[in-house]
Amino acid sequence: MRPRRDACAYNDRAVLRIAYLRRHSRPWLPLLLLLAPGPVPWAAGSGPPAAFSATYAVAWHGITAGQSLLQLTAAGDAWRYTSRIQAHGIFRLVFPDALLQSSTFRLQDGRVAPLSYSETGQARDHSDDVSLTFDRGTGRVRGMAGRKIVDQPLVAGVQDPMSVQVELMRELAMGADPQRFVLFDKDESKEYRYTREGSVALDTALGRLATVLYRSDRPGSDRVTRLWLAPQLGYLPVRAERSRGGSVDLSLRILSLNR
Repeated sequence: MRPRRDACAYNDRAVLRIAYLRRHSRPWLPLLLLLAPGPVPWAAGSGPPAAFSATYAVAWHGITAGQSLLQLTAAGDAWRYTSRIQAHGIFRLVFPDALLQSSTFRLQDGRVAPLSYSETGQARDHSDDVSLTFDRGTGRVRGMAGRKIVDQPLVAGVQDPMSVQVELMRELAMGADPQRFVLFDKDESKEYRYTREGSVALDTALGRLATVLYRSDRPGSDRVTRLWLAPQLGYLPVRAERSRGGSVDLSLRILSLNR
């Protein structure tokens, strides 16, 4: 009888976590939004990024909850950076569809300049879908965020939730010490702070790697993301954790890399 009680207790905890997910929208994207850039090898100071695909295991409170696929592909004279997260097991009750993010960007004066951004899969009825266009001709960001019409000024240097990942990696590869980014998230611009916290050697699915540890947060928020970036892999993020009030709720770890 004891094993049954343990199993029931486990299921009860899982149900409570699902209820929590339903009450708190966008449980996956905040971590990816702050996640360091994908494995895009930059030549120091010149040249475009190279295409790649990488997979990550996603965990919710220590329980494997899904898998993330990041891809960078050429799109004419621009680039497309996409993330696809597929929930596993009991978490499919919350997210039966894959969560998708996609950014199209160009390099402008050596910096990443987003052209468009979209995300879908948060709500079953697609009421939380986002579709944005960054119009540099008019200096406006236009589109839809859920059911809200977006028409906001295009702030200089602003990034979208995916392009910011590539720009962060580019700056690190250039030897810069990034300390802030302005991000257009859903329907407004937000500022994120980045702080280097040290160097750590990690055992990963790709072997033992030296990493630099960065902390990312917003003023007045108890949400903190920590990123372990591998310089020898072009500042590929090999691990990431998001915490609230000091407790880790979401984490990602590298599984594979193809270039």
